[in-house]
Amino acid sequence: MAEESDLEKTEPASERRLEKAREEGNVARSRELTTLVMLSTAIGGLWFTAESLGGTLSAALRRGLQFERGIAYEPQQMLARTAWMVMQTLLAMAPLFAMMVVAAVVAPMMLGGWLLSGKAVSPNFGKLDPLAGIARMFSTQSLAELVKALAKSLLIGGVAYLVIMDDLEHVMALLGQPESTALPHTIMLVGRSCALIAAALVLVALVDVPWQLWTYYKKLRMSREDVRQEHKESEGDPHIKAQIRRQQQAIAKRRMMAEVPKADIVVTNPTHFAVALKYIDGDMRAPRVVAKGTDLVAQRIREIAADNKVAILEAPPLTRALYKHTRLGDEIPSGLYTAVAEVLAWVYQLKRWKSEGGEAPRTPIDVAVPDELQYTVAV
Repeated sequence: MAEESDLEKTEPASERRLEKAREEGNVARSRELTTLVMLSTAIGGLWFTAESLGGTLSAALRRGLQFERGIAYEPQQMLARTAWMVMQTLLAMAPLFAMMVVAAVVAPMMLGGWLLSGKAVSPNFGKLDPLAGIARMFSTQSLAELVKALAKSLLIGGVAYLVIMDDLEHVMALLGQPESTALPHTIMLVGRSCALIAAALVLVALVDVPWQLWTYYKKLRMSREDVRQEHKESEGDPHIKAQIRRQQQAIAKRRMMAEVPKADIVVTNPTHFAVALKYIDGDMRAPRVVAKGTDLVAQRIREIAADNKVAILEAPPLTRALYKHTRLGDEIPSGLYTAVAEVLAWVYQLKRWKSEGGEAPRTPIDVAVPDELQYTVAV
């Protein structure tokens, strides 16, 4: 079967497909947003630490440029001074480094959220296919990335040029300043330049984030066949489900039929409906329906009842009402208590007559059923 083209994938990605893509480490990411956040963090860090950082670096530089005759002949002292200068520099820049680490962790989570997937770092030898690599190089995605990179370079390069030209006089003036003021001013100039460049990156990120989201969801779109296949996998094959339902119904039917010989009475329509009732005094609040069915099932209930000498009574209105208003295992509705009590009284009298003899009990005829419980079947 030929691989489906993008034109056939018209359906949006389902929740399951998005979740599966996330498990595989495939989420929407924007490198431009990450770059913007990290650059903004660096600028903010430089802005707030400029004075202390400048002072520390100035002191370290002044100490490093001092010449002491004794140190020239003592390499150990020279190494100790160098180590001190490095340590002072690292301590001064530690807050900035800490902010950059936090930004590096938080920035990717701003689009796509937190993700930790082993599949994303597992080897994929399919990516080593040179033909597939060439195809990716000349794909629409690669072309879009190239255009975006060129536009970003032109924008940022233009902003950087304008900033540098505007601050050129201030940069040249640094040459005549002592190091105690030159370093803080240099840091401030760098921070200002980076802030203006970051402002340009805001425009890039505002374009890149929607583009990455659109590309991500477009790549995960599904064809109608994909939707049907996913539904089949998640819900199960309809044919298998139907087969399971048939088996469950067959088991339930056999279990139901096994209860018919234990019933006290089977009431019939006489041919279309049959309902088996059972009542145990002291264990049940009201008689229960232990079996019921229509047509062939009703016929089978009658046959089993006859084989096991269970009383059978033709009571069409009562049978239809019981079939309509009860489920298997339910107690009979309170509105049918009187009618069922009349039927069960006949059953008990019938059992006593069969064991003791005497006058045969009168078979109930036209057992009354309340109008609200009547169930009429069109013939």
